[in-house]
Parts: sequence; C-alpha cells; structure tokens
Amino acid sequence: MDYADCPVRIAIDILSSSWNAWLILEIHKGIVRPCDLQRSISIAPKRVLTKQLGELEKIGILEKKIYPVLPLKVEYYLTDQGKELIPIIEKLREWGDKHKNVFLENTAFK
Repeated sequence: MDYADCPVRIAIDILSSSWNAWLILEIHKGIVRPCDLQRSISIAPKRVLTKQLGELEKIGILEKKIYPVLPLKVEYYLTDQGKELIPIIEKLREWGDKHKNVFLENTAFK
C-alpha cells in the first residue's frame, strides 16, 4: 500500500502538522484575519502560522479572500472540505480531555 492508498495517514498528516488543527478551529470560530489568528495562537511563530495557512489553502482546507483595499485586508474561511474536519477535531479534543490525566502521569509531558 502506498501513501495515496491510506486515507487515515493523509488525515493524520493534515491534522498533525504544526498548528493546523488549532488554526482550523479558530477559523471555524470566526477568527479569520491573519493578525487575529496570530494573537489567538500567540505561542506559534508568525512565520510558521503563515506557512501553515498557505499549505491549508493549497490543499483545499481553507479559502483566502483578499479585499481590494489599502491597507490590504486578507481573511481565511473553511471550505466544505475544511468544515468536514471540525467533528473529527472535536472528537480528538474530547478524547484528549477524557484521557489527559493518565497520559500526563505516564509521559515526559508533565
């Protein structure tokens, strides 16, 4: 089986890339401007968030809207494909919340 034949691997790669799941959730909540996303996810370097936004747009998870005003105004929106990830991310969040204490007790992430 090669990479293209493993849909679970593709989904995991998208959601496990730096900040992608968090970006998707923030955009879903209505935080759509790059500067606001950077404020919301302040622990992530601006350069990394910008790169991730571009990659998510390239693979069809996000759509970028550029307004013809000065200064330039850019906003990101989830595509239908991106919206389909919301319940998956929410389930991962629920699972993590339910099991985080056991995980933290048994790992180096204390």
